[in-house]
Amino acid sequence: MTDHAIIADGLTKQYGTEHAVDDLSLSIPQGTVYGFLGPNGAGKTTTMRMLVTLTEPTAGTAQIAGVPITDRPRITQRIGYLPAEPPVFDELTAWEQLRHVARLHGIPDDEADRRIETLLDRFGLLADADKRIESYSTGMTKKVGIIAALFHDPDVVFLDEPTSGLDPRAARTVRDTIADLVTREMTIFLSTHILPIVDELADTIGVINDGTLVAEAPPAELKFRADESPDLETAFLEVTSERDTTDSERSQATDSDATGSEEQPHV
Repeated sequence: MTDHAIIADGLTKQYGTEHAVDDLSLSIPQGTVYGFLGPNGAGKTTTMRMLVTLTEPTAGTAQIAGVPITDRPRITQRIGYLPAEPPVFDELTAWEQLRHVARLHGIPDDEADRRIETLLDRFGLLADADKRIESYSTGMTKKVGIIAALFHDPDVVFLDEPTSGLDPRAARTVRDTIADLVTREMTIFLSTHILPIVDELADTIGVINDGTLVAEAPPAELKFRADESPDLETAFLEVTSERDTTDSERSQATDSDATGSEEQPHV
């Protein structure tokens, strides 16, 4: 394990002529929470999918816990990943789902059962452990996905909207769990639209817009960049609008240059 849990250099994903992620570089220390923010379609999920080896980059490199993302078998043992839609089997009970996860990671059944009971109890699911997941609410299903992502005690956990669909009590459990994980030197890569959660938990915030990292700083530093009241929402809106304005101006300049070059022979 290196001092940096996540290192990315020039990470790029291109679909045809469109860049979903463009030349992204990250250096995230071990045992920290990295809040990853951006508008819808900015490249957050694509970035996470490249880092967890589900999408192959067009260019660039990355390492997770010192392991190149090209080495998928080793990476999957070092990371936990909760996508926006938890990857669970609806026909299984929560207990069976987590037993399945445990076996994928080579955890003996007796040890797995102890972990399952502890985690289901922490997330308020122990009484429903023997019910099929298809009968669960969205929030209950999300809790099972979170437990599955944490179950094998990974070095790095990627969480994509972990509190969506949760009631306030359950959302608080998730926030408390993330804080507890960091005290155990686990690294959290957290993508969410709930800005107060990032403000509360993140050591560093990265803002991506149109596939490009447009800002990266601790929450307090990022907030005080805002021209108006120093809050994270204002800062987020300003840095993303700055990118949009710059892109618009560049596009207009390009169009103007193109028009000028076409008209020049007629002068």
